[in-house]
Amino acid sequence: MKTKTQAERTGSPAAEQTNEERTGRRRRYWQSIWHVASVLITVAAAAVLVSTLLFPVFRIYGTSMTPALEAGDVVVAVRPTGSLKQGDLIAFYFNNKILIKRVIAKSGDWIDIDSDGNVYVNDKMLSEPYLAANEKSLGTCTIDLPYQVPDGRIFVMGDHRAVSLDSRDADIGCVADEQIAGKLIFRIWPFTRIGAAG
Repeated sequence: MKTKTQAERTGSPAAEQTNEERTGRRRRYWQSIWHVASVLITVAAAAVLVSTLLFPVFRIYGTSMTPALEAGDVVVAVRPTGSLKQGDLIAFYFNNKILIKRVIAKSGDWIDIDSDGNVYVNDKMLSEPYLAANEKSLGTCTIDLPYQVPDGRIFVMGDHRAVSLDSRDADIGCVADEQIAGKLIFRIWPFTRIGAAG
């Protein structure tokens, strides 16, 4: 009685079907990997586009905006579509850095700051509930007061007035529209302080 050789056994229809099944499984496996990879790449690209164009995300460094924002906070912004309001928090470009400050006055407004740090806009003392107790300070002020905000510019200040470098410093000055990177709307980190920014 003859026994089948290995060659004969592997040449059988059942063996060919098993090889085809293996090849098919391999092909489906690599197709699945490719599909998952392409989905992940698409999602990542979309997230980058959304965060860059629609909702920029910023991490806070330094203490110039305490207590509203602290070092390590992560905030989401929007591209401002209308005019900014007094008290809004904005991110803007300055010397290859992004600074976060609060809108105090707009073009044409007159600014004055007394020696106690009280801010006056158009001769009216500004109510600033966002400042911590005893945070008012003239700080670093190298502009001549009273000061009129130039056309197309915004006068900004940090909340920690004693240490913040802002529009009171002639080297920084007022912010032009094209410098603005976004209006801060929401803090997403840390989770214990999640909520509206500023």
